[in-house]
Amino acid sequence: MEPVDGNAIAGALFDHFGVEMTARLGACAHCGAVAPMAELVVYPRAPGAVVRCRSCNGVVLVVLSLRERSVIDHSCFELV
Repeated sequence: MEPVDGNAIAGALFDHFGVEMTARLGACAHCGAVAPMAELVVYPRAPGAVVRCRSCNGVVLVVLSLRERSVIDHSCFELV
């Protein structure tokens, strides 16, 4: 499966947070790397999207679409 960058989940991020998020910085809970959300690595073909840190490959976000709304688990990615 070919990954894409964080811009692929821009719409889901906007739906969840209510603002444009791809330029926002966040820190990976696994390795501490800080990067814009647009630089995350997205695997969109899983049941939802699995989003990984570009530095350590740890899972930092999971994006699901449920009943026409986005549900995002971002417990491993802290906005800075």
